[in-house]
Amino acid sequence: MLATHIRSWKSVALTTAAVLVGLTAPALTAAPAAATTTEYDDTYYADAIGKTGSALKDSLHEIIGDQTRLSYSAVWDALKVTDQDPNNSSNVVLLYSGISRSKSLNGGNTGNWNREHVWAQSHGDFGTSAGPGTDLHHLRPEDVQVNSIRGDKDFDNGGSSFTNSGGSLTDSNSFEPRDAVKGDVARMILYMAVRYEGDDSWPDLEANDSINGSVPYHGRLSVLKQWNDEDPPNAFEERRNEVIYDSYQGNRNPFIDHPEWVEAIW
Repeated sequence: MLATHIRSWKSVALTTAAVLVGLTAPALTAAPAAATTTEYDDTYYADAIGKTGSALKDSLHEIIGDQTRLSYSAVWDALKVTDQDPNNSSNVVLLYSGISRSKSLNGGNTGNWNREHVWAQSHGDFGTSAGPGTDLHHLRPEDVQVNSIRGDKDFDNGGSSFTNSGGSLTDSNSFEPRDAVKGDVARMILYMAVRYEGDDSWPDLEANDSINGSVPYHGRLSVLKQWNDEDPPNAFEERRNEVIYDSYQGNRNPFIDHPEWVEAIW
């Protein structure tokens, strides 16, 4: 009789444990990316609507390839407008550090901000000639020293803090931006991968899932896709897209308007 009771108790315990496992809270995941605007779907993006995969990528490439090119010197003044601090019109907001710094402190000395290529120049050998080297959709103001710390590292999770990091992290071969701009970085990298396909004398830029991959690749794609979902476009990023479109290049970053297209392509 005792053995019967023991077996019965064990059966109940195992059943209860299985139920509890089933009730365990699922891992928290970001909601899938969703469109921030459909204002341009019937006009600017008309040829892309309804497409997925390579067809969508090819269509967006044709659409955003129609742009005005800036000189590298013109980028200085453009960034003072595109990245203006919404709370202080005399300042710009630095990308990785989040610091608000005077527009007049642009240059190459300690305490200045300079022009950060989010798609690192060495990952495309495009320099600063008019084209990918001056494309405002991936150029942002950043503290000179922080820019140097980022260098040409790929983007990935992990690392240690540093002076003026603003929450960004770095290690020997990768860089993790602060949480507030992770999605911005992802959408800038993926814009570049669509805009520059090797058909206009510039390299065919592609995002991949490697760290320190060979030219002309930039990583890490799986992490960038995650960041795109975790940090959807905000008002600052959306305004920036509008200013570049209306006042400078005449083209848009489609992944700010339609971040769900990241998953549709990759």
